[in-house]
Amino acid sequence: MKRKEQIDQLKDMSVDELNEQADALKESLFRLKFRKTLGVGEVVNDIRREKKTLARVYTLIGQKAQDAK
Repeated sequence: MKRKEQIDQLKDMSVDELNEQADALKESLFRLKFRKTLGVGEVVNDIRREKKTLARVYTLIGQKAQDAK
């Protein structure tokens, strides 16, 4: 999925859905870090991608919280 499409999809989500997405990304990031320590495959790019997506989700949660005030 391209970054623009991903951002548009995330913007359409509600705060609850974004929180669920953040939890899923944290779980995925944990698993990727675990695989990295085991030396299974090349996962550095995947970790970087997941971290950036998680940051986007947190940014959108913050923006939606500001808009709700």
